[in-house]
Amino acid sequence: MFTDRLKISVKAGKGGNGCCSFHREKYVPKGGPDGGDGGNGGSVYLEASVHEQNLSALLYQTSFQAPNGPGGRGANCHGRNADDIVINVPAGTIVTDAETGEFIADLDEIGARVMVAKGGRGGRGNVRFASSRNRVPRQCEPGFPGEEREIALELKTIADVGLVGFPNAGKSTLLGAISSARPKVAPYPFTTLHPVVGVVEYEDCSRITVADIPGLIEGAHANVGLGHDFLRHIERTRLLVYVLDAAGTDGRKPWDDLDSLRNELELYQDGLSRRAALIVVNKCDLQEAQENLAELRDRLSSEYIPTVEMSAASGDSAEFREALRKALSGAPKPTLR
Repeated sequence: MFTDRLKISVKAGKGGNGCCSFHREKYVPKGGPDGGDGGNGGSVYLEASVHEQNLSALLYQTSFQAPNGPGGRGANCHGRNADDIVINVPAGTIVTDAETGEFIADLDEIGARVMVAKGGRGGRGNVRFASSRNRVPRQCEPGFPGEEREIALELKTIADVGLVGFPNAGKSTLLGAISSARPKVAPYPFTTLHPVVGVVEYEDCSRITVADIPGLIEGAHANVGLGHDFLRHIERTRLLVYVLDAAGTDGRKPWDDLDSLRNELELYQDGLSRRAALIVVNKCDLQEAQENLAELRDRLSSEYIPTVEMSAASGDSAEFREALRKALSGAPKPTLR
């Protein structure tokens, strides 16, 4: 099950109580206070892990509590600090406060970590209150409570390239042709129900990650079809690849599809349609495509956008792989909003 939005409750541990104690030993009169401090409560952290691909691991456990700190004891024995707990999330997770909407962190790389609930401080023992005027202190502090909050997690997939196109344009077939990913391929709309990420490897050991999101249709920004639920997964991509169906499925024309895709992206986020792009004209091996190719070439001649004509189903993706690397080399890293 693919999960990219979730709310979880986190509670840090309470600090241990300070101890009120006096040293008692034979032949040692007036031994004085020796009550130790309580230990600090455990804190709760989120960490971006390479082992997590989405938030489904947290779907059935949405409440986390760190252990409390032990109390202090006599003979100046201080309680140890309680262990912290670390919750693994996928890289690309944005963390906000569920109640206030306050931004907490963007865990945009493996190993990034953020504290979401701080453990309570341990209370002071009575030895801390000893002074020249108060040689027999009988006061000590209780431990302080830890932070408790509800946080919202939202995953925005980290990939270099995002494939966008209408349903059945051949995005999944294309991803399978250039990488080891095996997305579901079938002759009906919305075969892809969640983003699939593949890795394109080159002979010089360079790698490009490509994300295939579910097909867009007109009105996607307003939740038509699968809506904008998955458009967030191309916000981080440096390059957009528009996959057009040259055969014109359902009577559509590929140039109209391109205009519709750009419009939906722009309505979803201002400036998204102006991001660095590459156009892939797919299904060029079909007889129906030949009638559209001439007009499509004429319309794209003024676009100044790299264009590749191919058939993903044939498996011949060498030209597209090289065009992908060339287009990506000059694409700047986008700023996440």
